[in-house]
Amino acid sequence: MSPTTSQGRPAERISFFSVNANNLGTVRVLNSTLFPVNYSDRFYRDILLPDVEDFCKIVYMNDVPVGTTCCRLERQDDKAKLYLMTMGILAPYRSRNVGSKTLKHITDAARASRKPKISSIYLHVQTSNAEAKRFYERHGFAEIGVAKDYYKKLEPRDAWILEFKVHPDEEGERVEL
Repeated sequence: MSPTTSQGRPAERISFFSVNANNLGTVRVLNSTLFPVNYSDRFYRDILLPDVEDFCKIVYMNDVPVGTTCCRLERQDDKAKLYLMTMGILAPYRSRNVGSKTLKHITDAARASRKPKISSIYLHVQTSNAEAKRFYERHGFAEIGVAKDYYKKLEPRDAWILEFKVHPDEEGERVEL
């Protein structure tokens, strides 16, 4: 017997599958539906790299693909930052906790990463998308700047830069006097 909600409906099952050559077409279709940008072949090659397997996912609800996350690692010596290039959930599945669970999946994977150790996750949000900015801020991201003319083919062109500290307790050492 499957779990049910308090309203007696079947519980919604959210799962994540790594992007691979066999499901890359699904990612392309979802991205073309979700985002007003056409991503290059290089973008799609890069999300197949082994070092981002834990972060580039297709999001499923009850076995139906409803969203994607695509990330890249930016290495700096023995640490790295994770750039969240895209994260999107199809409109009918928003406000159903799918985006929150997806973002938690990414932040948990970043915390678990050891080689390299990820210090932060950052992303860009178009300045006209206040709803997306609020979503990320509710999940611990903070605005760290504005990128002027970040978008070349979209208006407005500016983007907020938001960052999530993966290990905030390790930020700077406290000195006891």
